[in-house]
Amino acid sequence: MSSGTHYMPDGVDYIGLYGSQPSAIELSYAIFANVLEYDEEGNVTNLKHAEKRATDSIRACCDPAFSVVPPFEDWQIELH
Repeated sequence: MSSGTHYMPDGVDYIGLYGSQPSAIELSYAIFANVLEYDEEGNVTNLKHAEKRATDSIRACCDPAFSVVPPFEDWQIELH
């Protein structure tokens, strides 16, 4: 995400958020971390899903016509 080369928000010019809305970037990282799940051995079991939820938040910031489905739950957007 930080380099502007993540493949999921394809077509979304989100790099400008780093200077204009850093809290949007912070939220996307929080969503990613909160959504990640691990197995008993500490391996991530849902990487693509966590990436999708995080990039959906970025897309929603950049495109007012985009709706996140399903909507974020409180625990997903909690900042720690």
